[in-house]
Amino acid sequence: MAVTERVTEAETLLLAGEACSGLGEGAAFTRLEWVRREFLARLGFEPYPGTFNLRMAGPEWEEARRVMAREAGIAITPEAGFCAAKCFHVVVGGCITGAVVFPAVAGYPADKFEVVSAVPVRQALGVSDGDSVAVSIVC
Repeated sequence: MAVTERVTEAETLLLAGEACSGLGEGAAFTRLEWVRREFLARLGFEPYPGTFNLRMAGPEWEEARRVMAREAGIAITPEAGFCAAKCFHVVVGGCITGAVVFPAVAGYPADKFEVVSAVPVRQALGVSDGDSVAVSIVC
């Protein structure tokens, strides 16, 4: 008996956003042991303490949000008292791999693009707030 596999080609979304400072909560979150364990198991890397934030806007971003909403993504399963999240693999600035994280919390800003990586993205790219940064999202 033959087994048939459904093979789908991943969709890559190409966007650009504006580098911006976050709330400063990413460093504490990415240091939590369960977060480090989840990222290593599900995404293949241990996160650098902190996140890299972009502000996204425009019709391309709206379409990308619709695409990601209908895709399963990579689920991050939280410990009690924390929220779940959905992630997608990304390449930032054409050279840094990581994951964009969308926490499952009410009121999460629609224009926020929060990247977790094994390296300090802002420093590695040499970007400042307001700089335009390209991202490729694999769905």
